[in-house]
Formats: sequence, structure tokens, C-alpha cells
Amino acid sequence: MDIEAIVHQVIEALEKREGNEENAHHLIDKENKDTTGREMVVENKRLVGVDHPMDYDSIAKSREITPARIGIGRCGTRMKTREYLYFRIDHAAAQDAVFKGVSENFLKEMNLPILHSKSKSLDEFLMNLDSGRILDEASRKWAETNLSKEKQVQIVISDGLSSKGIEANIPDLLPALVQGLKVKNITVGEPVFIKRSRVWIQDELASITNCDVIISLIGERPGLATSKSISAYLIYRPTQETVEADRTVISNIHDGGIPPVEAGAYLADLIDKILEQKVSGVKFAQLI
Repeated sequence: MDIEAIVHQVIEALEKREGNEENAHHLIDKENKDTTGREMVVENKRLVGVDHPMDYDSIAKSREITPARIGIGRCGTRMKTREYLYFRIDHAAAQDAVFKGVSENFLKEMNLPILHSKSKSLDEFLMNLDSGRILDEASRKWAETNLSKEKQVQIVISDGLSSKGIEANIPDLLPALVQGLKVKNITVGEPVFIKRSRVWIQDELASITNCDVIISLIGERPGLATSKSISAYLIYRPTQETVEADRTVISNIHDGGIPPVEAGAYLADLIDKILEQKVSGVKFAQLI
């Protein structure tokens, strides 16, 4: 059964079970810019599921401040059907974020040059990590010919493991980041989008553009709390000796974590400090 079918099946079950429960959840049809035309959004009102709790208010407050599945109640040794159905929806959303690529309409609206890694398919991207860490030959030649060189900052946007995260956050984050850098008189190369790419591909692009700092905005591996989160990986002048400890990472960028506009402004400040210190990663953390 495909993901869309699972979601619709779960929605139908929720409607049957909760049709008379006021404000239990809202089902909203909205226009979707993808070729599917429409999408169904399910809003979980996160009701307390524990039967006859001793301290209802404490459980309700805990449910409000964390996406964790606490206070959901149980039926025997298993979770209640309602929570199991919401679990299936969240699981389907997480799968969708990984297996569904960033839409062509989104890329056109953002007006981003599109490059490709050596991954020829999604299966190869998921199973062969190295294939997503290197540009294919055509993309490398295009970058060498067309991208600006010797700018202070180069921005890379990668689908990574969450296309939903990219579509949800980049429209607000990218303008805030670029504006913040320009206000600080920091030169920026043309942002690029790289399909089926991983973090380390930034090292190759940094060597091509000869930039001081390269920042990758990449879709995070989705979980059951959110499927729309991205991370920012920054590194100062990577080399062949670069290790993971040389990268500065800001994660959990989404509406329920660091809001994208706020993240853009913060990343601009962070890049300014990295340029000043001429180092990133653990060494940079020890200086600030």
C-alpha cells in the first residue's frame, strides 16, 4: 500500500471514530502546487488520553510543550486506536519526506540553479552514501564555468532526507540569510540546489568556488514528531583533511524548533563570526 493510500485510510478511520468528538481534530483540504492537485492536512489536537488521571492539568500541559507521545493512554498493553492512527499518519509523513523529491514548481519559484550528485536514483542515494557526496561530471563542469569565484560565502541547498523540510523552510530562511549577509557587507555567491546530495558535497563546491565559508541547508532525517526540519552545516575553507568536527551545525530548523526567519538571521551572525575567527566546528566553539 502506498503512502497516500495509508493516509486516506487513517483519515477515514479517524472520521468514523471521532465524528462526534468536538474539536478532536480538523481535516483541511487545501490547494497543493504539486501535480497531485490537493493534499489532506490532519491537525492532531493532542488530547489527554489517560483515563481518569489524578492530575489532568499536568498531563495536558506536558502534551502542549512537547511533541513526544506522552499521556496518550493505553488499552491493555497497547496504545489506544486513536493514537495508533495518528502514529500511522506521522509515519507516512516521514516516509513521504524521504521518498518524495522537491517539486519542480518549488525550484522554479525559488529560481535556483539545479545541480546533481552522482546518485542516479533515490535507491542509490539511500544505499550508497558516497554517491551523494560528489557532483556528477556535468554539474561539476557547469559549476566551474558559471558560479562566481572567491566570494566570502557560498550557499548550498540540498534535499537530503526531507524534501518537505526544504519546501517548508527555504522560502523564508534563504532571503533572511542573504539579506543578513549583505547588511554585514559579506559577499555571497549564487545559491544552488543540488539534487540527491549529502553534506560532504559542500567540500567539493567550496574547492570549485574558492569561497571562505560554505553553508549547506539540508533536509534532516524525518522523525515522528516532525517531517519538515532542516539543518545548516557551515565550514571554513574545507580541505581533504577535513573531519566532521570541523563543521558547525545548527539543527532543528522548522516552525516547532528554530523558526526559519530567525534561523536565517542567526546564521548570518554566525557566519560573520566564523569569517572573523577563520575557523569553524569544535575549534570555533572553543573561541566563542
